[in-house]
Amino acid sequence: MTSKILDGKKLAGESEEQIRQRVQALKAKSGGATPILATILVGDDPSSATYVKMKGNACARVGMDSLKVEMPSHTTTAQLLAKIHELNANPNVHGILLQHPVPSQIDERQCFDAIAADKDVDGVTCLGFGRMAMGEAAYGSATPAGIMRLLKAFQIPLEGKHAVVLGRSAILGKPMAMMLLNANCTVTICHSRTQNLSSLVKQADIVVGAVGKPEFIKAEWIKDGAVVVDAGYHTVNGKGVGDIELAPLLHRVAAYTPVPGGVGPMTINTLILQTLEAGEQKLG
Repeated sequence: MTSKILDGKKLAGESEEQIRQRVQALKAKSGGATPILATILVGDDPSSATYVKMKGNACARVGMDSLKVEMPSHTTTAQLLAKIHELNANPNVHGILLQHPVPSQIDERQCFDAIAADKDVDGVTCLGFGRMAMGEAAYGSATPAGIMRLLKAFQIPLEGKHAVVLGRSAILGKPMAMMLLNANCTVTICHSRTQNLSSLVKQADIVVGAVGKPEFIKAEWIKDGAVVVDAGYHTVNGKGVGDIELAPLLHRVAAYTPVPGGVGPMTINTLILQTLEAGEQKLG
C-alpha cells in the first residue's frame, strides 16, 4: 500500500500565499490598515517563547502585524485579566492569543474566557467551544481546526467513519471530537483511564493522537488502511517524534501526518487565517 502523506507544511505554504493576497486586498480597501494579532507570553518558558516567535513570524510573512505582550512569571490572575481587557478594548487589535501554559498561580481558564469572542482567534473560550459544538459560527480551536482543514484538502472521507481521538484536553481532544462529530463521524474519545485502549484503537478508521506522550500509541494497535493524524511533538534523542509510533505504519495505512511537518504548520496557519477573518470583519 502506498500511504498518502498529509503534508501540512506544503498546505500551510499554499495557504499563506492566499492569505497574503487577502491581506493586500484588505489594506487597499481599508486605507492601509492590517489585521493585528496580540500575543501574550507570561513567564520565560523557552518553548512558549519559541512558539510565540513563530506566530509573529507567520504574521510578518503574510503582511499582517503582531503586538507582542510579555509579562513576568510572577504575574497574577488579576494583572493578566487587566491586560486582556485592555486588548479587548483596543480597536486596532483583531485577535488575541494567550500562550499556553501560563504559570501555575494564574487561573488559566478564567483568563482564556476573558478574551472577547470576536477576538478569540485561537478558539480557547468556553463560549467559542460551545458555539462550535452546536454548529454555530465560531473560531475553532487552532490545532483541531487545522487538522480538519488538512483532512479536507487531501479529500479524506469523514462521513460515517469511526474516529478515535486519544486525549481530552480543552484545546485539542475535546474540540477535535466535536469537529469530527459535526462532520458526521462516529467518535470515540479515549483518555488516561480508558480500559482496553488498544482494542478501541483497532476499530478506528481515523486515529487522532493527542495524548502528549512520545510514541505512546503503538503501531500494532492501528488497523491497515486507517488514517493516522498525529498532533504530538517531542524531541527524543535529538529527533522529532509524535504521540504515535509512526515508522511501522508508513506503508500500511491509507494516509498519515508526518512529524514534523504535518499538524504543527497547520496550527499556526489556522491561527493566522482566523486573525485575518477577524480583521476582515472589522476592517472590511
